[in-house]
Amino acid sequence: MEDQERLQAEGGSQVPEEEILAARKEKLRRLREEEGYDPYRPERFERSAHLAEIKRRFDSLTVDQHGTEKLTTAGRVMALRKHGKASFITLEDEGDRMQLYFQFDALGEEAYTFFKKWVDVGDFLGVEGHPFRTSRGELSVQVESFSLLSKALRPMPEKWHGLKDVEVRYRQRYVDLLANRGVRDTFRKRATIMAAIRALMTRTGSLEVDTPILSHLAGGANARPFVTFHNALGLQMYMRIATELYLKRLIVGMMGRVYEIGKNFRNEGVDTMHNPEFTAMEVYWAYADYEDMMTLCENIVVAAADSVGGRTVTYQGKEISLHPPFRRATMKELVKEHAGVDFDAITTDEEARRAARAKGIPVEGHESRFLLLAKLFEEYGEKHLIQPTFVLQHPVEISPLAKRNPEAPDYTNRFELFINGSEVANAFSELNDPLDQEERFRDQQRKKDAGDEESHPFDEDFVTALEYGLPPTGGLGVGIDRLVMFLTDSRSIRDVILFPAMRPREA
Repeated sequence: MEDQERLQAEGGSQVPEEEILAARKEKLRRLREEEGYDPYRPERFERSAHLAEIKRRFDSLTVDQHGTEKLTTAGRVMALRKHGKASFITLEDEGDRMQLYFQFDALGEEAYTFFKKWVDVGDFLGVEGHPFRTSRGELSVQVESFSLLSKALRPMPEKWHGLKDVEVRYRQRYVDLLANRGVRDTFRKRATIMAAIRALMTRTGSLEVDTPILSHLAGGANARPFVTFHNALGLQMYMRIATELYLKRLIVGMMGRVYEIGKNFRNEGVDTMHNPEFTAMEVYWAYADYEDMMTLCENIVVAAADSVGGRTVTYQGKEISLHPPFRRATMKELVKEHAGVDFDAITTDEEARRAARAKGIPVEGHESRFLLLAKLFEEYGEKHLIQPTFVLQHPVEISPLAKRNPEAPDYTNRFELFINGSEVANAFSELNDPLDQEERFRDQQRKKDAGDEESHPFDEDFVTALEYGLPPTGGLGVGIDRLVMFLTDSRSIRDVILFPAMRPREA
């Protein structure tokens, strides 16, 4: 059975996993019974060096040269080649992998026999030994003693061909992580990106805060929320779809510059760019406007890119330059450029409906020219924005929380940042007129009452907060998951979320 396990670990056999599981459980029973050894008993193991450090420190050893320093290290057995009186394993820890050499003469008969009989691919070992370079030039560790720290009962996934079952990769992320070091690297880069963004925000004097995930209203964006119920209070509550309205309340309360990085939840579709639970960053600065937010947005993207390799990235075969300044263009300019429809020449809703129908946009007959502008941009403009582009001047109708552009009052001082055809950031000069905000909320409520589930609810307390006075404020939201996707060349948002949403496995 051990030979079958080894073949399967190397991608050369189709032994059923459950058969291997049963055999290993039996082996565990015999280990406990015959040796009196419980492989789950060790509570800790002191490492003097990780594998990457060993490689770095002893890279200068020449062929057949042995280091004199004794080291302790630990990891998972990824490959195992047992011979007569000399055996080799490939040990992997969280950062690197290395060859270990087990020799009868160095270990003694009892320990070497234990190793050959009981250690399998997938097990965790702690070892003590010294580094040396083999006659074939490979830096290794000669093992002088070892401990079996944990026994793997299930076989390792295919090592040489990679874990290709997408269902398994996302549903059992732990298997994906242990099989694919590149996946581990992606999530380490994600952590590096987050740290770089936080460091930048600290330099700008911004305070990181936490706001509620459960609330009485789901506001701050146009999206369908998840609904739940609080039994003790007898209240219907909502998972937040955005942090915006709480953060702006903090600006009313004289907090100055605040930001939050956290989870949002939207009860919407799942695809390569959308997951119902996602990570977003929102920033609000008193006495700033959307131009300030554009500069900050560029700085965030640059800081993130610099932290993981640089400002020129290749995403799915396309080279993207993240060197600022990014292109700036209005929504009307981009619709004219890519759809051939000039909204500066369209003055009525009916003209816009005729133009939209001519471009294949479904029209029901009640849409305004401003809503159709947004639909034409979505259909014809977004996909062309491969290089970073700030899209400016969104219509008031689709921007219920943004300040109007004084020179074009049907439009707002707002931008969205697009990279590779996808929205990565959204920002505006915040609406701080409580009367205007109240009227926009009422308009949104009318649409919600008419059946639009994504319209913004009327938030009376937020209007009250504005009545106490919100200073001129710039706000920015950044989709962290999408930014990480572009900086790690990940095809799907599921590749950068450790445990993405999945349907339950059918019995």
